[in-house]
Amino acid sequence: MRNDERFEIQRAFDLLPHVVGASWTAVWFRMNGIKKPTREEFREKTLEYLQLVEPVFGSYPNNKEFEEIIKYIEFRKNEEYSKIKSGENKEIETRYDRYVDYG
Repeated sequence: MRNDERFEIQRAFDLLPHVVGASWTAVWFRMNGIKKPTREEFREKTLEYLQLVEPVFGSYPNNKEFEEIIKYIEFRKNEEYSKIKSGENKEIETRYDRYVDYG
């Protein structure tokens, strides 16, 4: 698969974790009056919200034309989930720091 064929999916996975996951997470903690969640709590809630968009990840038809992009989507999904859990997604960590500093 050429890079240009997966460009849009790459951009989506670059943005979804913090735009959907961390943004909804920050609002959830704020609305519940939790000013200082642990990093682990923030990461877990981020994953919870990101996983709500999983139906989109599986929305392409399961046929030969989409086989490579479906494999790539699964790879990137697992990679992003792993980065969030381990604290390797720097944007999520930045969002956490911002939340606990400014709540």
